Amino acid sequence: MRIGYGRVSTVDQDAGLEAQERDLKAAGCERIFLEKISGTKADRPRLTAALDALREGDVLVVTKPDRLARSTADLLAFVEGVKAKGCGLIVLSMNGQTLDTTSPTATLMLTLLAAVAQFERELMLERQREGIARAKAEGRRLGRPATILYQAATIRQMRKDGMSAAAIAKELGVARSGVYRVLEGA
Repeated sequence: MRIGYGRVSTVDQDAGLEAQERDLKAAGCERIFLEKISGTKADRPRLTAALDALREGDVLVVTKPDRLARSTADLLAFVEGVKAKGCGLIVLSMNGQTLDTTSPTATLMLTLLAAVAQFERELMLERQREGIARAKAEGRRLGRPATILYQAATIRQMRKDGMSAAAIAKELGVARSGVYRVLEGA
């Protein structure tokens, strides 16, 4: 039996999950397990359910290797776990190629591709850290944009200076309702 597994990291990636489900059905999967959860989470209940459903001779099908693991070591451990159950793993979206890990060549290709993906992710994280360090060095504020509550003292002072709520809102580029909320002490 072919058992499919699909995953997206966030709830706003419905189209990606639907595409995975479509591809898994087209690949002949009789049972499909889908979930919306980060790949870095240790507990992925639908993946666990898919693995529990595997019986000797079954095949687990995924669209991409990063749906299973973020690192080469984790992916290879996963492949070995599937093999230990007497099952195979098929990865569909490998640039037009399908990798079936029941062959040594496909396992080698999967290992190489996982290593490249891990390398790419580590480079991206390094660039991200560099950008954050540069922003901090330049004194730029990081994180979410400030809410109107951070401007409460300024709003109150502007009101004491005789400005109307509409004028304060226009001057600060905020909603008039937010100005009223601050002035009312909410």
